[in-house]
Amino acid sequence: MQLINTKKELRSLLISLDKIKTLGLVPTMGALHLGHLSLVKRSLRENDITLVSIFVNPTQFNNQEDLAKYPKTLDRDILLLGSVSENIIVFAPTSEEIYSGDITSKSYDFEGLENVMEGEFREGHFNGVGTIIEKLLTLIGPTRAYFGEKDFQQLQIVRKLVRNLAVPVEIIGCPIVREPSGLAMSSRNERLPEALRQKAAFIYSTLKGAKQQFGTKSADFVTDWVRKQFGSQQDFKLEYFKITDEDKLLPVIQKEKDTKYRAFIAVYVGDVRLIDNIAL
Repeated sequence: MQLINTKKELRSLLISLDKIKTLGLVPTMGALHLGHLSLVKRSLRENDITLVSIFVNPTQFNNQEDLAKYPKTLDRDILLLGSVSENIIVFAPTSEEIYSGDITSKSYDFEGLENVMEGEFREGHFNGVGTIIEKLLTLIGPTRAYFGEKDFQQLQIVRKLVRNLAVPVEIIGCPIVREPSGLAMSSRNERLPEALRQKAAFIYSTLKGAKQQFGTKSADFVTDWVRKQFGSQQDFKLEYFKITDEDKLLPVIQKEKDTKYRAFIAVYVGDVRLIDNIAL
């Protein structure tokens, strides 16, 4: 396994690998868990070389306290990756290195994808996401890049970014990996006390209930039902629950045949904000 911290080192390595046919990129912010490792394993199966970036991107945090609390566990992350394969390149730059000292984000037009759900509650978040993904794709030039569907809105925005900029890369969405309780795996789960971590399985059980209801009920009915479920839970604060189509993330007015729908949720469990979603 190779650990690289600078763009110069990375460019030099990539030049030396110019005869490699395929390169898979797994962009992460570290604090790796089994969800990340599932992306890495898929990249290892589908590519000659796999590169994992570990970088806590400051420009996608609208809350600086949240940025300060985000876990940084590089040594542990490297050990976890090594348990999967030694045939992995790890790129772990500093903010100053990746942004060349100018730690600001670009402005993008994602045709409305950036204004709903996470975009509504996290101002500037997707400009930060777009900025770092564009930088990584430009720098690394991967054949494929892997993203988890837990951040489904982000996945759709990355797909839009790649289309808009005509970047020659295949964006691959991978299924959500869950804890035995059903809670979607997330680096933020580590901040939950064990009792709340177990209770947080209520999020996924409610999503499954919403999926069942959506088979026969309207989106408005399901939304009201979900709000009532969380209204009776002291440890949870529902920030949003939305049902949209999967393509444009527009709210459902009336269900239509041949349209894929998905339910999205953001919940505070104590002071930890968690997101999840489910295909309908």
